[in-house]
Amino acid sequence: MPVMHTLITGINGFVGGYLAEHLLATQTTQVTGISRTSTLSLPSLHGRVVAYQADLCDADQTRTVIHTASPDVIVHLAGQTFVPESFRDPAGTLQTNILATLYIIQALLTLGKPCRLLITGSNEEYGMITPADLPLTEATPLRPASPYGVSKAAQTLLGLQYHRSHALDVVIVRPFNHIGPRQTDRFVTGAFAHQIARIERGLQEPVLKVGNLEGQRDFTDVRDMVAAYALAITQAPAGATYNLGSGQPRSIRSLLDLLAAASTATFAIEPDPERMRPVNIPVVACDATAFRTLTGWQPQIPIGQTMHDILEDWRGRVASEPA
Repeated sequence: MPVMHTLITGINGFVGGYLAEHLLATQTTQVTGISRTSTLSLPSLHGRVVAYQADLCDADQTRTVIHTASPDVIVHLAGQTFVPESFRDPAGTLQTNILATLYIIQALLTLGKPCRLLITGSNEEYGMITPADLPLTEATPLRPASPYGVSKAAQTLLGLQYHRSHALDVVIVRPFNHIGPRQTDRFVTGAFAHQIARIERGLQEPVLKVGNLEGQRDFTDVRDMVAAYALAITQAPAGATYNLGSGQPRSIRSLLDLLAAASTATFAIEPDPERMRPVNIPVVACDATAFRTLTGWQPQIPIGQTMHDILEDWRGRVASEPA
């Protein structure tokens, strides 16, 4: 089997590192990455992955790196991924997420060889959903409720447009919430686990600051999600769009309960207005039937294992924090 060369944008991000590890472990592949620095953040990738330094919002840098790497597949993960940040800096979010995608596409048009582009959208593209919309299928109308959602919808629409207008080999995946160890504490499970780990070590008063706990979201372990990306690379037809998720909505409170049960500390819970979003969707649930039918993919890691691993990860990080 010939070696497939996969280029991952945002390789130093939460998902990028897991995808690189998964591809190296399961496929005959060469992996390279693009980030804002040429230094790889994951020790497990040192000596196994070449990282190119580039600003993807610079068309010339993007074209130069892609032409130099000359990959067979690009998985586009880089971008601004935090919904609250998109409300604070909508212009920056739109520029980062949309222009980078456009410049990657334009570089591929002049690459001179076939190259598949996997664009990772988001369930945030669906936005203002109603109970009648659930579970969300690929046919659900896009009604984004944040600048981030708008930017992701624009990414996927750009990819599909260039597939139609230039026969570009583009596949769209629309992942729902994915969580796991190594995620930052800007996201909900990391925010909980970081605080709990600090409380356990006496570095924080036994009070956990939280946002809205009643919302229900469709959570999948990041290690299962990157396995889906790998299948999409090899099995999805060009021009297709697929939802990726567990199909099981879970309340934020239920995830906190799992962490609390695994903790050695007791703590109070205190609402924090800074952690509340301007727009709250009560329930989100994914219908990934199309992708499961195509590939047989199913999430394998139980949510309890995911939450255990997240807390253990933060315990390790907090151990090195100064008292």
